[in-house]
Amino acid sequence: MTKLSKKERHERILHELVASSTLRVSELAAELEVSTETIRRDLYELEERGLINRTYGGAVRPLGAEPSASERHRLMVEEREAIAAATVQLIKPKEVVAIGSGATTTHVARRMAAECRDVTVITHAFSVATVLAANPTIQVLICPGRYHGREGMMIGPETLEFLQSYNANWAILGATGVTPEGFCDVDADACAVYRAMMHRAAATIAVVDHTKFDQSALGLWGRWHDVAHLVTDRKPPPALVRAAERARTEITIATRR
Repeated sequence: MTKLSKKERHERILHELVASSTLRVSELAAELEVSTETIRRDLYELEERGLINRTYGGAVRPLGAEPSASERHRLMVEEREAIAAATVQLIKPKEVVAIGSGATTTHVARRMAAECRDVTVITHAFSVATVLAANPTIQVLICPGRYHGREGMMIGPETLEFLQSYNANWAILGATGVTPEGFCDVDADACAVYRAMMHRAAATIAVVDHTKFDQSALGLWGRWHDVAHLVTDRKPPPALVRAAERARTEITIATRR
């Protein structure tokens, strides 16, 4: 194994913490082929950045926190691309689609730019608007509001008021976590935007990779009966499948090409 730089180690640690909510120093040291002292320094620096919580012997993913949008875009790329490819199959020409912020929803928007035509998109996320600009047949409406720099999105009363003026065929929304109760996000302001999009849409599609299963976060933006489709990359655990069945939420398992 080629020795990783500190930046690469940090990325690997965050990636592992997405897949597993807890990590141990000894296991990380063995996997990354560095000393336990090096891993402890890495964890200290990541905690200083607010990305993890250190514990005795390791680290945990903090409730109500996740890597920044730019960091998340580098994680689970193949899985998110598969989810995006499956999601765009639901979208037809002339439809209106509201898209929330997030790494997975940006992958969906990129795939829409490549495959969809004559669609109108309403979004509060600059990354979504940017990738859609490659397709001149897609009209993009960007919400006004207060700019959330870390996430690259607009939030606040102006954003919510703007959304009330439009109807959509679909709301496509990501989540920090999915529990038997529903779909949640670390940012309460983002949750408010997602709820507004969901209420103005005829149907909602949740796009969520498997690392979000059984993870909780600060705000609940929707319950299972609010979501018509869940597009993911693996079959959810039994409790989530039962919740989907009770709510008649259709689950699509996207396969990597």
